[in-house]
Amino acid sequence: MRVPLSWLREYVDLPATETGRDVQAKLISAGLEVETVEQLGADLKGPLVVGQVATIEELEGFKKPIRYCTVDVGRANGTGEPQEIICGARNFAVGDKVVVALPGAVLPGDFQIAERKTYGRMSRGMICSSDELGMGDDGTKGIIVLPPETEVGKDAVELLELVDEVLDIAVTPDRGYCLSLRGVARETAIAYGLPLRDPALLDVPAPNAFGHPVRISDPLGCDRFTARTVTGLSPEARSPIWLQRRLQKVGMRPISLAVDVTNYVMMELGQPLHAYDRRLVQGAIGVRRAEPGEKITTLDGVVRTLDAEDLVITDERGPIGLAGVMGGADTEIADHDADDGAGATTDVVIEAAHFDPVSIARTARRHKLSSEASRRFERGVDPQAAAAAAQRTVDLLVLLAGGTAEAGVTEIVAPSAPRTITLPANHPDRVAGVEYGRETVVRRLQEIGCDVYGQDELIVTVPSWRPDLTDPNDLAEEVIRLEGYENLPSTLPRPPAGRGLTRRQRLHRRVGRALAGAGYVEAPNYPFVAERVFDQLGLEPDDPARRVVKLTNPLSDEEPALRTSLLPGLLGALRRNDGRGSHDLALFETGLVFLPHEERKTALRLTVDRRPADEEIAELDSALPGQPRHVAVVLAGAREQAGWWGKGRPADWADAVEAARTVAREAGAGLIVRKGRYGPWHPGRCAELAVTVDGAERVVGHAGELHPRVLKALGLPARTCAMEMDLDVLEQAGDGALQAPGISAFPVATQDVALVVDALVPAADVEAALREGAGELLESIRLFDVYDNAEQLGEGRRSLAYALRFRAADRTLTVDEASAARDAAVALATERTGAVLRS
Repeated sequence: MRVPLSWLREYVDLPATETGRDVQAKLISAGLEVETVEQLGADLKGPLVVGQVATIEELEGFKKPIRYCTVDVGRANGTGEPQEIICGARNFAVGDKVVVALPGAVLPGDFQIAERKTYGRMSRGMICSSDELGMGDDGTKGIIVLPPETEVGKDAVELLELVDEVLDIAVTPDRGYCLSLRGVARETAIAYGLPLRDPALLDVPAPNAFGHPVRISDPLGCDRFTARTVTGLSPEARSPIWLQRRLQKVGMRPISLAVDVTNYVMMELGQPLHAYDRRLVQGAIGVRRAEPGEKITTLDGVVRTLDAEDLVITDERGPIGLAGVMGGADTEIADHDADDGAGATTDVVIEAAHFDPVSIARTARRHKLSSEASRRFERGVDPQAAAAAAQRTVDLLVLLAGGTAEAGVTEIVAPSAPRTITLPANHPDRVAGVEYGRETVVRRLQEIGCDVYGQDELIVTVPSWRPDLTDPNDLAEEVIRLEGYENLPSTLPRPPAGRGLTRRQRLHRRVGRALAGAGYVEAPNYPFVAERVFDQLGLEPDDPARRVVKLTNPLSDEEPALRTSLLPGLLGALRRNDGRGSHDLALFETGLVFLPHEERKTALRLTVDRRPADEEIAELDSALPGQPRHVAVVLAGAREQAGWWGKGRPADWADAVEAARTVAREAGAGLIVRKGRYGPWHPGRCAELAVTVDGAERVVGHAGELHPRVLKALGLPARTCAMEMDLDVLEQAGDGALQAPGISAFPVATQDVALVVDALVPAADVEAALREGAGELLESIRLFDVYDNAEQLGEGRRSLAYALRFRAADRTLTVDEASAARDAAVALATERTGAVLRS
C-alpha cells in the first residue's frame, strides 16, 4: 500500500516538521512494515510552468515527425515573449495548456534543460510528459494536456503536486484495514496520540424503496449490498488534477472520471466499489453463485468460464461481473472518447457491497485474476463502510461531473451481531511479562476502536474493520504492539527440565558433525524426484524404491514424486558442482525419504472447530507414508590432495565404506560390512551394510563405487562413489549413550595372523570368527593386508592378514596369555571358514 504523506495529513494533523522517515519510524514501532519512503520530486528543480501552445509548425525531411512550437508561458521566462520549443509528440494542439520546463530546470534522472539547436532550429525548453516528470502512468503515453481553465505561467510543481513523500507499506494478510488511507491514518493517529478525522463519518440517507432493485440469492456470500444512482454526468467532465495525482501516487492509472472516483474512494476508505452504466443494466441487479459452464467477458477482455463456486453479479441476461474481483465488459463505463457509437456514460449505478473473503480469494486464484478489489476483500473489508463509501462516491460525482443523486437508496443487510471477546484484564500482562495495568489495556483497546466494559473480566466488542481480532491473544497483541515491542524486557525463556533434544535429534546432529569433520560438505536437496531417475540408477523393475508418493500439485511437473532415496539429489548436486569446475567433491545429506504403504489409505479430513482426538490423529498418521531418515554421501575426484607431502589419493569405494563406519560409530552400532550387490553400485565394488537389531540382522544400506552405466546415464565423473544408510534403524541398533573409551594403565599385546581362505569367503565372516574366538581380552582387530597369488597360495585362494590387540583391565598380559587368545581365535576361524594359518 502506497501512502502519500500529503494525503495522510488530511486525516491526521501531523507536526509540520515531521518527515516521511519520522512517520515510517512511528508506524514500524506500531507494528506496520513500512519498507521504503519514496521522495517524489527530490531531484526536480524549476522553472517548471504552465504554458499555452500558440503555434505549431510541422518540420519536414526528418525520420520522425517533428514539430516546432511557440508556447506562451506568461512572464515566467522574464520577457513575456513566446518560448520556442522543438517537440516530437502529437497528442496536443494549438490552444492546449501544457507543462513547460524552461532552460535551467532539472528533471528526474538529472536531466538538465538548456537552450540548444536541434533539427535546424533553436529549442528553448521542453514540453513535458508525465514520465519525464516522474509522475507515473497517466494513460496518455504523451504530453500532459492540462484543463483549459489552468492559469498560464502558474508554477507546475505546485499545480501537479510533484514534490511529496510516499510510504510503501507491506500490508500483512491480517491487517487488511491498512489497505486504505483511512486505516493507515488510524494507525498514525494512535502512534502520535493525535485525533483522527475519519473520512467514513458521513451523513448517509436511510434506505428506501425507490433505489435500483437488488436481489441477493446467497446471503452467506454477500451479507451487505448498497446501490446508489447518479444521473446527468457531464460527458466532458474530466478527473481534476488533484484526483489524478493522488491515484498516480498510490500506483493507479487514471482512466475516466467515474472510474477514477470509485478507485479514489476505494483507496481512501478501503471499500471496493463498482460503477455500472445504467443504460446497459437490464432489470434488477442480483448476487448468486454461477451456473456451471456460464461465461463472462471481464473488463480485461478475457472470456472466462465460471465455476459453480464463483460468486457473480447478474442482471436479467446473466453474469455482468465477478463479485469482488472484476466487473464485466457488458456494463462498462464509457468515456467521451469511446468509439463504439454508444456515447459517453451519463447515468451510473454504484455498487458498494461486502463479500465473503474466502469465496473471493478462491475465485481470484481460480481465474488467476488478482485485482485491487480482490486483494482487499480477501483480507477483510469493513462491512459498515459500504454505505459511507457509496455516499462519498455520489458526492464526488455530483461535485466533479455535475451529476444529480437520485433519492432512491438500496441497502440489503443480512442481520449479524458484533463480535465480542471476554478478556481477563491482566491477560496482556501475562503474555508480555510486563505489568501494563487495566487502565492501559482499556485505553489501548479503545484506541483501536473497541468498546470495553467490565473490571477484572473485560467484555470487548471488536470494531467492524478488524475481522482479524478473534480471541484474547489477538487483543493482547494489540496492547503489546501499541505499547511498543521495543519496551519488552529481554529475558531468556526457562524451558522445563527434560524438554531438550530427543535421542534421535542428538544422533542426527552428531552424524552431521562427524561427517563434516571427516571432510564432507552438507548439501541439502529438495525431496522431489522424477521417476525416470530409477532407470538411470539401474534399479530392478520390482525394486521397492520404485514405489513413490506422487504429489497432486507438484512444484515442477518434471519432478512429481517424493524421493525414496537421497542419492538422486546428492548426485545431481555433485554433477552441477563438477560441471562448474569443482572436481574434488565430498558431499553428504541427512533427510527424510518417503515410502508408501502397501495398502493405500485415504487421509481423514479433520474438523477445525476443535482439537482432533488422539484416535483421529493416529488414524491420520496411519495414512501417511513411512518417513525414515537416511544419511548418504557421494565422492568424486581426489580424496587427498597432492603436494610436497606426497602424490595424494583419489576417492575410492573404501572411503564410502569408511563414511558408513563413521556414522555407525556415532550411533554406537556394530556395523557388519560384507560384499553386496544392489542397484547403482558396481557389483564388484559394492559393500552391503548391516546391523543387529533385537537379535536379528537387518540390512541398513550400501556403499561403494557406482556402476559405469549409472555414471554415464547421470553424467557423473569417473569412479564416483556413494553410500546410503537408514539412520533410524542404526539408532535402534545402537546401545544408547556413547561411552567414552577407557584408558588402561597396562600395555597392549599385539599379535598378527595371516589366514589363507577360499576367495569366495567374505572377510567379514573371518573377522567375526576371530573376534568371537579371541574372547574378552581382544581390544581391537584390523585387516591390514589382502594378498592374492595363485602360485604361492593356490588357485582361488587369498591371504587375509589381521592385527589383533589384546589388553587386560587389571594386569599386564603375559606372552602365553596373548598367544592363547590368538590361537583360540584362529581355531574358531578355521572351524567356521576353513581358514589355514599361513606359514
